[in-house]
Amino acid sequence: MKLADIRIDYTLKSLDEKDVNVSPIDQFKIWVEEAHQSKVHEWNAMNLSTVRADGRPNSRIVLLKDVDTGLVFFTNYNSAKGKELETNPFAAITFFWPVLERQVRFMGKVSKITPEESDEYFFSRPFASQIGAWASPQSEVIPDRTFLEEKEAKLLSEINEKSIVRPEHWGGYRLVPEEVEFWQGRSSRLHDRIHYQKEGEALWKIERLAP
Repeated sequence: MKLADIRIDYTLKSLDEKDVNVSPIDQFKIWVEEAHQSKVHEWNAMNLSTVRADGRPNSRIVLLKDVDTGLVFFTNYNSAKGKELETNPFAAITFFWPVLERQVRFMGKVSKITPEESDEYFFSRPFASQIGAWASPQSEVIPDRTFLEEKEAKLLSEINEKSIVRPEHWGGYRLVPEEVEFWQGRSSRLHDRIHYQKEGEALWKIERLAP
């Protein structure tokens, strides 16, 4: 296999700036529903990029859990991404749905959601996942897998589904977008790129970008 020879000609759909919603969040909800209906595998998986203290970017895949005024995801606040967001609260999020030949990029400021919102989601999770939030010192160096398994077993011997509480170090974040780009693959690499730039509380400038 020669990577330089791999090519796919995108011909599935098109995207025009005259047809998109005036709100990028509402447009995104349309695309999210289409991804869900198309049975895209892990359609809510997104690449979250933050900035390390040394100025270098750091990316990983996390799961989108809500769309309201922004994009909501959950993690350990003491993780690498949590510490990076504490220092620099700006991030970028990218979705790629190859089945639909689509990509969406968000850039904006990230802040913690309320404790009540974090509680609501935490207690909707399976008990095993709740225990996992307590057991894992996310992003820290650990000696081996046994360390986690022993910690999980100890927690299970001490906590049950009625007594568990959400760890203070675990909860949600919301990225409120300032820029959004919708990308639709097109033939001959002449892709459609529609860019939203925030200009006011509920005002967005919509422009087409060259592919």
